[in-house]
Amino acid sequence: MTQLTAYGVQSKLNLFSNFTYFSEHPYDLGDPVNGDQFEQAERRKTFGFDLSQTWFGKLGNADMSNRIGLQSRYDKLDPVALYSAVKRHRVATISESNVAQDSASIYAENSVQWLPKFRSITGIRADRFNFKVASNIPENSGKVSANITSPKLSLIFGPWNKSEFFANWGEGFHSNDARGTTVRLTPKELLPTEPVTPLVKSRGSELGLRTQIIPGLESSFALWRLKLGSELVFSGDAGDTAPSRPTYRRGVEWNNHYIATPWLLFDLDVALSRTRFTQDDAVGNFVPGSVEKVASFGVAVTEYGRWFGDFHVRYFGPRTLIEDNSKRSRSTTLANLRAGYKIDRNWKVAVDAFNLFDRKANTIDYFYNSRLRGETAAGADDIHFHPAEPRQFRFTVVANF
Repeated sequence: MTQLTAYGVQSKLNLFSNFTYFSEHPYDLGDPVNGDQFEQAERRKTFGFDLSQTWFGKLGNADMSNRIGLQSRYDKLDPVALYSAVKRHRVATISESNVAQDSASIYAENSVQWLPKFRSITGIRADRFNFKVASNIPENSGKVSANITSPKLSLIFGPWNKSEFFANWGEGFHSNDARGTTVRLTPKELLPTEPVTPLVKSRGSELGLRTQIIPGLESSFALWRLKLGSELVFSGDAGDTAPSRPTYRRGVEWNNHYIATPWLLFDLDVALSRTRFTQDDAVGNFVPGSVEKVASFGVAVTEYGRWFGDFHVRYFGPRTLIEDNSKRSRSTTLANLRAGYKIDRNWKVAVDAFNLFDRKANTIDYFYNSRLRGETAAGADDIHFHPAEPRQFRFTVVANF
């Protein structure tokens, strides 16, 4: 069996922000006269494909399948830049780069049904990345290449009474910002700095259970852990990229999907996690912004006559905002509702209500220093947030031809 997927995407971004207002701090834009507004601009073209071939056969008396694949992606950013701005008008260039990034990956997967109630899936993946940066700061231009190999293993036991146990282990990675791999001078202060590691390894594992022992209910429960070599932090104010300390996460997930009737579905998902930096630091070992509790509940009507719709509630628990955990965000709970009617086989209409109960909540919170006009030069340390959108309605008409 041969599978091929190809894609192309063109996008642009002009994002204006002002997190610190009129600060004088050296790690921010620090303009107490015009303010600290900045613009992040990006023009991107992306092309890629995924090609795989699967064979089915036998290993002795055991059923076996083998798959090999090739993936490739090319990103062209022309440019990606950071500008200081006043009232959304550019007044200075902090950094401006043309970036070309390409990657190629080969992978192989082997699946064997060793026994009626035991099978294994083994895989390995090799990735190569090439980064090319042409910066308005000559010292920050350059080319970097990196390779990484990631093995993976899954063991599945069962089913017994419509239930099976699984154990997964594997390595992966994340790629860092291409500009960070070639940087030699900080974009604003032009101070010496070290480039980041292009590819950072991660290692994870989980133990879990999947079951359909209750008629109509698909449920899974898993204990997991994840280690990251570092997490890249990008400071939008300063235009810097820098790796943070290594982190360790562990948690539990419980997922449920219940088919009450052919037209009525229920979903319930709960996740708890604990995240810490693994290298001690006097500032603390909590990871700012890491989510500890997440839950969602949904009811969906697929086809009740000509009617359809769904109702979903999402909950995000309080989050630590600084490394010593002395400042925390509030929890966020938002609900959305959709109701629709199928006019005929080609036409249907729907109404969506976002933030149905018009909750005054924040979608993200930060804790740092900022200064309002007229405040002392020292400013104030405080929580800064992005509020959730107020209740909104959207009417949709869908026509199929």
